[in-house]
Amino acid sequence: MSEAFAVPDALAGERVDRAVALLTGWSRSEIQALLADELVLVGGRVIAKSRRVRSGEVIELLAEPAPPSLPTAEHLAIDIRHADEHVVVVAKAAGMVVHPGAGNPAGTLVNALLAPFPEIATVGDPFRPGIVHRLDRETSGLLVVARSDLAYESLVAQLKARAVERCYDALVWGEPASRRGVIDAPIGRSAHRRTRMAVREDGRDARTGYEVVRTWRRPAVAQLECRLETGRTHQIRVHLAAIGHPVVGDGTYNGRRDNVALGRPFLHARVLGFVHPESGRALRFEEPLPPDLAAVLATLDSA
Repeated sequence: MSEAFAVPDALAGERVDRAVALLTGWSRSEIQALLADELVLVGGRVIAKSRRVRSGEVIELLAEPAPPSLPTAEHLAIDIRHADEHVVVVAKAAGMVVHPGAGNPAGTLVNALLAPFPEIATVGDPFRPGIVHRLDRETSGLLVVARSDLAYESLVAQLKARAVERCYDALVWGEPASRRGVIDAPIGRSAHRRTRMAVREDGRDARTGYEVVRTWRRPAVAQLECRLETGRTHQIRVHLAAIGHPVVGDGTYNGRRDNVALGRPFLHARVLGFVHPESGRALRFEEPLPPDLAAVLATLDSA
C-alpha cells in the first residue's frame, strides 16, 4: 500500500499525527505507530510525530496501521540467553518480526515474550512493549528487551549515547579496498522504491564501522565484522550496498546471486554489550552463527 496526499490549508500548523488522523479517520495512536516504523513521510523524509505540517506539503503513507488492539501473549519458541528482573537478552531467529506492525499483527518476538514476561506490557510503548532496538525480520542474533521502566530509560539513553556495543557478522560480495573503515553516510527512504532505504543527503545520520575478517576468491566474497554506531533501518545492508559490496543473499539490495544459495541476507547480530541499568555492571553476550549461515561458510571452505 502506498498513498500520498497534499496538506490542505485547513490543517496547516497541525502536528503530523493529528493531521493524518483527520485525513484518514485512523486513530492518532495508529498513526504514531506508523511514524515509529518510518512508514509516514513528509516531503519524502521520515519525520517526528510532533513535526507540524505546512499547507501543500505531500504526506506519503507506506502502509496501513496494524490492528489497534494491544499485542497479546503467544506461546512461541524463543531462545533466551539472559534474564533478570530488569532485562532479557534474546537470540532472535531469522524470519521472526520483532514487534507487531503493518502486516504483522501477531507471531512476533513481543508476542512470544509476553507469555513468560507479562510485565513488559507496561514498559515503554504499549504497541511495542519493552523494545528499545530492533533487528530486521531476516537478521538473526542478539537483542535486549527491557522488563522495567528503569531498564527502558537506561537502555534508550545508552543507545542514544552510542554506548551499546552491537557487532554483526556479514558476508558480502567482493572485497572492500580497505581492510577496515567507517561508512559515514545519511540514510533515508528511497525516492524510487519507498519500501527500501537508501543513502540520501537529506537522510538521518548513520555510521557503520567494518573490518575484513576473511576473504575467498571463488566466489569472490568477504566476511566482515560490522559495528553499529547508529541504528537506522536496514543500516548495514544499505551502507555495504552503497560501497559496492552488498550482503550475500540480500534480494532487496542486489545481494542475491545464484552461486551462493541463501534465502536471506547473511547478517547476524553476534555481539551485544551494555551497562546493566541497576547494577551498573558491564554485560557482554556473544552468539555463534546459526546453522544456515555456518553452512554457507562451510561450503566456501570446501570450494
